[in-house]
Amino acid sequence: MVAEGRTAWQRVALQDGVWLIVGMPLLVAEPGAPTRPSGIEVYAARSLQSEQRSIDRIAWLAWLTSGAALAFAIVLALLATRGVLRPVRELGRAARLLGEGELRTRIAVRGSDELADVARTFNNTAAELERHVAQLREMEADARRFVADVSHELRTPLAALAAVAEVLDEEAAGLPEPAGRAARLVSQETLNLTGLVNDLIEISRFDSGVAALALNEVDVAELVRATLRARGWSDAVDTDLPPGVTVRLDPRRVDVILANLVGNALRHGEPPVTLRLTAEPHHITVEVRDHGPGLDEEVLPHVFDRFYKASAARARSEGSGLGLAIARENARLHHGDLTVTNAPDGGALFTLHLPRPPRTPAGAPE
Repeated sequence: MVAEGRTAWQRVALQDGVWLIVGMPLLVAEPGAPTRPSGIEVYAARSLQSEQRSIDRIAWLAWLTSGAALAFAIVLALLATRGVLRPVRELGRAARLLGEGELRTRIAVRGSDELADVARTFNNTAAELERHVAQLREMEADARRFVADVSHELRTPLAALAAVAEVLDEEAAGLPEPAGRAARLVSQETLNLTGLVNDLIEISRFDSGVAALALNEVDVAELVRATLRARGWSDAVDTDLPPGVTVRLDPRRVDVILANLVGNALRHGEPPVTLRLTAEPHHITVEVRDHGPGLDEEVLPHVFDRFYKASAARARSEGSGLGLAIARENARLHHGDLTVTNAPDGGALFTLHLPRPPRTPAGAPE
């Protein structure tokens, strides 16, 4: 119904489309009388199909334009992100390579923005680091050459001193005190100095890469017994040596390893000292342990360091401080390794691992 005296309209959706219905009342106007409603209402209907199609077309164009704008914005964002992230990724890759020791790593500098400044700073830092490392390596090489040269130069006078010390040691018993004590001291210190020089020469061979193996097929149990017997340790060490374990190795260098491990256990550990040999198809293992208090946890990582002392206040030891370092180098020269741990029930446990390559058939080329 149309309100009195008013025009009304309404949008109506019918099965055949959308229509606009407009209705208005008819008024009766007579001369000399007020206008009054006639009670008749007039309605008109107009189809809105064309307008609906226009609105749908505008909405579709709006969606199409928005989608294209969004896609364009995404492409621009990806390009901008790639332009920012690529230098960051390159910087991360270069930093990783630099951390792995590739000191020649550099980054291509593009543009003049903040990322380019970071790349220039990285390149300058890498160049300085490479220069300092080269200087340190050169200094280290000079120091090693100096030690090797001095050690070789000391061998000749030490040989003469050792001969004199041997004579003094033989005559020390007949000398009055304190001359006899001084003679024995000179003899002992000469032996210690000779051992130190020999160890320095040996370690210099490893540093220069000239250490080589003289391989032979060796019965490991017999080699262990010979090592203990030569040093008078046969009664001081409990052994577990299965027979028939033969390995191709350098007997002199393995003798050095065993002598260092057993001697270290006898000097610094507590009895009983045990030596156990186990054999597998592809490797052998030699375990040397004592039953003392073991090693402090902070000492374990440094046991094979050169000249390392567990306590700075500890008196000078009898050895050169290079024995265990030389032992590990000899093990690695055989493509094996030497490790140390504390045994669960007390004591230090040194473990020598050596590969056991297959035996070469008789008559076959080695």
